[in-house]
Amino acid sequence: MKTEKIKYQDGSIVLEGYFAIDESKPGKKPVVLVFHDWSGRNEFADQKAEELAKLGFAGFAVDMFGIGKLGKTNEEKMALMQPLADSRDALRRRALAGFEVAKKLDGVDSKKIAAMGFCFGGLCALDLAREGADLKGVLSFHGLLHNAPHIADKKILAKILAFHGHNDPMVKPDVVLAFEKEMTEANVDWQMHIFGGTSHAFTNPNANDHALGLIYQATAAKRSWIMGQEFLREIFA
Repeated sequence: MKTEKIKYQDGSIVLEGYFAIDESKPGKKPVVLVFHDWSGRNEFADQKAEELAKLGFAGFAVDMFGIGKLGKTNEEKMALMQPLADSRDALRRRALAGFEVAKKLDGVDSKKIAAMGFCFGGLCALDLAREGADLKGVLSFHGLLHNAPHIADKKILAKILAFHGHNDPMVKPDVVLAFEKEMTEANVDWQMHIFGGTSHAFTNPNANDHALGLIYQATAAKRSWIMGQEFLREIFA
């Protein structure tokens, strides 16, 4: 497997993505952008890119915060995430910067692109779709589903699959219903799978913050990844 760190920019902000591809298999590969959580482009995101490469795709872990920027405490993570969460136009531009880089990477099929995101990264992947990017599909794992009503969305081209924990304190039932209404009114091919007894960050083995509701749930993590693989095979067929 070939792995490579890729520097790119969003305006004056220098970013660094992580690219993984299995060059032993012939032909150009569909590429999946991986959007990280509020920590920054961390080991978890890079490992997901590698897992995607092992499945026969290419994986590109996008950097949303800037080269080397990783939060360790919740306060540091919030300080990194909040500026983009508050300025969704800026968030979408940053996500598009990663998208433009990914489709030009060596060995990638630029007509077969998808995005997946975890927590804050789910919001990034969904906003990339809301921006009208030419994506085959989007996977949101315990993502923030909130839309920004003051921003004019473009036609969503991607199929959408969202995985959500029923007990997620960060995405309450009214937000879920609003998301479903948004997707339906936009005439999107969408699915949502809700796991009972499951909170936020359920795919992250290091999530163990009961006060914030960040709790790893192995069964939900396994089931969502299996369903996610089937979704990718479907959209890239």
